[in-house]
Amino acid sequence: MLKGGPSSTAGVNKGPFLSLGGGGGVLVAVELLHSGKVRDLYVDGDDLILVASDRVSVYDVVLPTPIPDKGKLLTALSLWWFEQLADLVPNHVISATDVPAEFAGRAIRCRRLEMVPVECVARGYLTGGGLKEYENTGAVSGVELPRGLVEAAILPEPIFTPSTKAPLGEHDQPMTFAEVVEKVGGETAERLRRVTIDIYCRGAELAADRGILVADTKIELGWAADGTLVLGDEVLTPDSSRFWPAESYQPGRAQFSYDKQYVRDWATASGWDRRDPAPEVPAEVVEATRARYVEVYEKLTGNRWE
Repeated sequence: MLKGGPSSTAGVNKGPFLSLGGGGGVLVAVELLHSGKVRDLYVDGDDLILVASDRVSVYDVVLPTPIPDKGKLLTALSLWWFEQLADLVPNHVISATDVPAEFAGRAIRCRRLEMVPVECVARGYLTGGGLKEYENTGAVSGVELPRGLVEAAILPEPIFTPSTKAPLGEHDQPMTFAEVVEKVGGETAERLRRVTIDIYCRGAELAADRGILVADTKIELGWAADGTLVLGDEVLTPDSSRFWPAESYQPGRAQFSYDKQYVRDWATASGWDRRDPAPEVPAEVVEATRARYVEVYEKLTGNRWE
């Protein structure tokens, strides 16, 4: 994700104006505001254009080998989810088609937002960083949990486990709800928690009907000019969530996951020192990773990926 908020111009690195082909061959000038690890942000008049690339990052390093169609898959899946969640919270989407031709299929024209300075995370299962924190403290982001939980255990109820928004290249750190209150105020903190949990529950319910468990998810929220709280960036994708096949779920062990974990596992086993430059990713790892993105897209949406 773009640090500082993908729909915000605060703290971004402005680049040159680019002349891109628009509809009917007309050149459209858009300004590159920020190039993140996997997304690029442009400004076009009063709107922003969020472009998802095929780049993939592991251990905060962008790998030299892209995953074909990754950007288009994540964009299409986000757009599908925005529709499913529209009655819960408004979103930043203006258009998925009114974008420069070079970005077709991987870009969203969106509203400018003043992004909330908190990573909003909901967890329904104990895994990842939450598991490590629980093993050390018995809690996750200050939320006390029952003793004796194992890896991938389902939680008694979904919990809000926010984190900081660290500068690019640094790691987010867990926050307690009290720390969120201190940062944004009590009323806003409660709204963030409520919306995040609502989105997780709706997503988990829809995914379960399709044989997918949503272990956790991270969302981005921001304020529109009229004071409305708005959902931005991507939502419920393999890059922002952990998706597990329900048929093979078994607590007490690591789960098969529809995300870039396959690439991360390869990178770990390769002996790479986790510094830039990273090694080229073998073709079989690229194809297996792409297949996971395609499979979860098709299972969730019911649409065939062409």
